Amino acid sequence: MYPEEFLYTQDHEWIRVDGNIASVGITDHAQKELGDIVFVELPQVGAHLTAKESFGTVESVKAVADIYSPVTGEVIAVNPKVQNAPELVNSDPHGEGWLIQLELKDRSETDHLMTAEEYEAYLKGGAAH
Repeated sequence: MYPEEFLYTQDHEWIRVDGNIASVGITDHAQKELGDIVFVELPQVGAHLTAKESFGTVESVKAVADIYSPVTGEVIAVNPKVQNAPELVNSDPHGEGWLIQLELKDRSETDHLMTAEEYEAYLKGGAAH
């Protein structure tokens, strides 16, 4: 269910790393918990984020949730589709519903993140990374 090439956080964000560029979004589990997403607040391109720092919010009909950066880096892209159509986060959270892209400061920060298998075990209450 969760893409194997992604890494995951305990706060239900995913990250896909390609070289020193990382795409970040929220997981299918997170979007299901939130329900219908009606608004997404994201940082500006050029913002510097620190690992585990909140960089925006996702607002649904039932809650507002902070989104945390899995790694440290500079925001190099923000998904304009999600800002205009936040429901993409519900319909395609691991694809078209990505939120930001970062230029990684330190790739080794991804070492503490969970694999898809570990994340699925975490969701079931099993042992995690």
